[in-house]
Amino acid sequence: MKNYLVVYNRDKDVGGTVTGSIAGYLSERGCKCSSLAVSHDAIPAAELNESAKDAECVLVLGGDGTLIQVAGALAGRDIPLLGINLGTLGYLAGVEKDNIMPTLDRLINDDYDVEERMMLSAVTGGNESTALNDIVISRLGDLRIVRYMIYVNNRCLSVYEADGIIVSTPTGSTGYNLSAGGPIVEPNASLILVTPICPHTLNTRAVVLSAEDEIRIEVLSSKYSHEYEASLSCDGATAIDLKAGDSVEIKRAEGVTKVIKMSREGFLDVLSRKFGVTT
Repeated sequence: MKNYLVVYNRDKDVGGTVTGSIAGYLSERGCKCSSLAVSHDAIPAAELNESAKDAECVLVLGGDGTLIQVAGALAGRDIPLLGINLGTLGYLAGVEKDNIMPTLDRLINDDYDVEERMMLSAVTGGNESTALNDIVISRLGDLRIVRYMIYVNNRCLSVYEADGIIVSTPTGSTGYNLSAGGPIVEPNASLILVTPICPHTLNTRAVVLSAEDEIRIEVLSSKYSHEYEASLSCDGATAIDLKAGDSVEIKRAEGVTKVIKMSREGFLDVLSRKFGVTT
């Protein structure tokens, strides 16, 4: 590959120091490289897509959160992403800071693999959003549980009384889903995880569904005098307020996110290392 775009989190690469080193290294080797500074909570989708129009690869400097937001902004574009970890715990951003230059050499020589990660689509009230990691419906306002009715392929699965519901991809299984007690799954798998957040019951568990299943989550009316309010977010962004009677339709998105994999290390090896397991 010869054409690159570096998207860097200005809070992680302060002053663009690492980005400048990458751009200089690539230029010295006859490659084209442009850069774009972003904030984790403010990815300029239009500017990003314009900057990436000639790129063969997007290098994302930051952490998993930055890469996930960039993936959402570039949804539908056939551009592979490579995450360079300047954060703390990185599953997606697999290249560490001290291994950047050898990684660039391999990219220039086309010595890498590409993984395709499934994404999710959420539709509510005519609005459609995509997510690489997860779609979360959570309570809004007062500290009270919300009742959710979950349908799978138009059949009622269950009613949850909980702080919220996480619908996750395999990629997102190590994110909020993990914190909420959901299962960890291999990121290349094709399935959908549905995990309640702090359910008000003793026997509620996460549910693993086929990637082809279609899910509808409805915010139910309250059993009491107040009405529930909830919020929908996709990969931590695009918040949409919901009220009783509103529903969200979730299914596998048509597009995928292409993630460049440099390491020959398997997912279970990475997982063991992140958990601090030594042999």
